Amino acid sequence: MTEAFDLQSITLPTGVTLDVAVAGDPASPAIILLHGFPESHRTWRHQIPELAKTHFVLAPDQRGFARSSKPAEVSDYTPDKMVGDLAALADHFGIATFILVGHDWGGAIAWMAALTRPDRVARLIIVNAPHPYVFQKTMFEDLRQREASQYIRAFRNPAFEKHIESIGLSAFFDSSFLRHTDFAKVADEKPIYLDQWGQPGAMTAMLNWYRASAIVVPEMDETPERPAFLNAPFPPLKQPTLVIWGLRDAALLPSQLEGLDTLVPDMTLVKVDAGHFVPWEAPEAVTKAIQEWLN
Repeated sequence: MTEAFDLQSITLPTGVTLDVAVAGDPASPAIILLHGFPESHRTWRHQIPELAKTHFVLAPDQRGFARSSKPAEVSDYTPDKMVGDLAALADHFGIATFILVGHDWGGAIAWMAALTRPDRVARLIIVNAPHPYVFQKTMFEDLRQREASQYIRAFRNPAFEKHIESIGLSAFFDSSFLRHTDFAKVADEKPIYLDQWGQPGAMTAMLNWYRASAIVVPEMDETPERPAFLNAPFPPLKQPTLVIWGLRDAALLPSQLEGLDTLVPDMTLVKVDAGHFVPWEAPEAVTKAIQEWLN
C-alpha cells in the first residue's frame, strides 16, 4: 500500500529522534497531529491525506512509541518533555505557529502545549482527550470515571510488562481494543501494532507516559487528599478550540465535557457516534469536523 506521506526520521535537540509523517506543501499553514496510547502516527492515517490538500501536515511517532527514541527513565516521559519535542519539531521545519491536534495522550500534550505555549499554538483541536483540570476533578467527584480509569493504576504497576509478556502481544492487542471499538475496524492494522509494540523497550516506554503523569487516580475505596490546584482558579484557554468527542468512549465518560466551556471560552463541540478511537472509527466525521472548523 502506498502511503500519502513521507515518514522521516528527525533528530531533535531535546535528545530524541522521532519518526514523523510529513505531507502537504511546506508553504501552507502548518498542522501537527499528536497520537495517543497505544498508537502512532497511524492514528491519523485517514486525516493526513485530506488535511494535506490545504495544510502542511506533521504527525510524529511521539517519544517512546514505534521506532522513535525510547529514553530509559520514567522522568523522561513527563508531559513537559513532549511539549518540548513538539516545539523543537516545529522549529526544525521553521514553523513559528501551528494548529495543534491531539487524541488521547496526544490530546493531553496538546492541552498542555496550548496552555503553556500560546505563542506557538494558534488553534487547538482535541479528540477524546480530557482537559487536565476536568479529568483530575472527576477522579474525585465522579466514581464512574474513577472506575473507568482504574486501568491507569494497572499500567503504573511495574509488574505490568510481565503480565503482557505472559499473555503475549497478540492477546494484549485483543484485550486493548475489544471493549473499546468495533474490532473489524482495527483488525487489518493488527500486524502494524504488533510490530511497533515489539520494538525493543517499546512497551515499557509507552507505559512510562502513565507512570510519569502527575494525575492522581485513587483506588475505588480510597479518599486521598485533593490536589491543591483543584481548589484554585484554573487559567482559561486563550485559543479557538474544537473538541470532537466520541460519545461511546468507555474510558473517558461524558463527565469530561461538563464545565469545559468555562475553561475553554472559545470552544466548538462536535459530538460523534463513536468510541474512544474516533479518528479511525469515524474518520469521515472527524475529517469533516476539522475541515469545516478550519475553513
